[in-house]
Amino acid sequence: MTNDQHGLAMTGAGAAAARHYDRAIDELLHFRVEVDAEANAALAESPDFAMGNVLSAYLGLLTTEVEDARTARVRFGAFRRRIDEPALLPRERAHVAAVQALLDGDFLTCGALLGEITVAHPRDALALAAGHQIDFFTGDARSLRDRIGGALTAWREDDRHFGHMLGMYAFGLEEAGHYDRSEEVGLRAVELNPRDVWGIHAVVHTYEMQGRFGDGVRYLDARTRDWSTGTFFNIHNWWHYTLYALESGDVPRALAIYDSVLADGQSSMELLDAAALLWRLLLEGSDQPELDERWRALADAWPLRVAEPFYAFNDMHAVMSYVGAGRIGDAEKLIATREAYVLEPHPGITNRDMTLHVGLPVCRAIVAFGRADYESVVDLLYPIRHRINEFGGSHAQRDAVQKTLLEAALRAGRRDVARVLVSERINVRPCSPYNWLKQATLADTLGNRAAATAARLQADELARNGGRAY
Repeated sequence: MTNDQHGLAMTGAGAAAARHYDRAIDELLHFRVEVDAEANAALAESPDFAMGNVLSAYLGLLTTEVEDARTARVRFGAFRRRIDEPALLPRERAHVAAVQALLDGDFLTCGALLGEITVAHPRDALALAAGHQIDFFTGDARSLRDRIGGALTAWREDDRHFGHMLGMYAFGLEEAGHYDRSEEVGLRAVELNPRDVWGIHAVVHTYEMQGRFGDGVRYLDARTRDWSTGTFFNIHNWWHYTLYALESGDVPRALAIYDSVLADGQSSMELLDAAALLWRLLLEGSDQPELDERWRALADAWPLRVAEPFYAFNDMHAVMSYVGAGRIGDAEKLIATREAYVLEPHPGITNRDMTLHVGLPVCRAIVAFGRADYESVVDLLYPIRHRINEFGGSHAQRDAVQKTLLEAALRAGRRDVARVLVSERINVRPCSPYNWLKQATLADTLGNRAAATAARLQADELARNGGRAY
């Protein structure tokens, strides 16, 4: 029996396997591609190493890629058939059960089981990291905050990964709306570990949610070398950079980043960032011929990744890509497969409920927007606007849906709905130029030229000052 770097006992691992496992956890927390090599090396040394097999399974399941999940299912099934499961330690058996729940498509049970592990073992870095990702995939802001917050007092500041715990906690604080505390904790996490890309990401989210895009650009610029190389998370942070560029009105800069970084995305998580940026440009009426080639390439990348139901949040971005490319028929075919999917019995599969209650209405609304049927967009999205978190992602990512609803309300002449939506946005984020520009558009439809002019002046001032009114 050996102990991992955080003092937790493990069975079935020789000294070399344990070293590779510890390195793999470090690479995982840094979001580095080397995590796969270290995890494989651990299993090459000790094939029946329980926590090594658990780690390998999580790595395959948390990419949201169907093929990765299929491979993980085969490998983990073979591992379970080989071992004497009752002989494992209680913590290891709990991890095996959590992995099996995830393999069975039950994100919620997996998250709950991982929570039980961290109650008993708050220094289990893998349980915390995997649970944190589950909370992200299910859009559970409270658990994103409290899963990590409940374990923090078991960690010391001189622990190797204490900073990473703070980085995860900062993101949970941000998603739960504690922006001042999130910024404080996130900055401390990055101070402890400058290459904590998740901590950097948490700070970036905090600035996004407050409309502080100038601060966000300056922060990313100051730390470019820390987050833009040596990590598979760099594309997502570049996407955040494009959001800041759009908020400031700098579309050419956003497109330059798209062409140099986002257009080369290989995974579903990278492709959805690309789709989310182009969709925001489509909503704002950017010259479509300029975007056509980008949309076509992006739409071509999706079919294999959504060939079968797996994660509704990915489906939405595939539909965005099809609609953006003018391939409405492909979008409707994808929706039809999901409509058939939710009619079948899939007990315990979280994605089925995600698809039924949020994914399908959102995908139908995106197609309706592509058809200029703005009334239908409002009818589909307005009733679910306060619970779209149920199919995962962050506030920043899901804002594409909220912006689609607002733009449709404006174009449909649904002035009362548009007024509510604009008022909500301005009062939460009064330093956002986008919000004031939408206020100006609404005022135009009401014939209030003075209000429209005042709103545009406010937007211009905020754009010049990086989200700060002076």
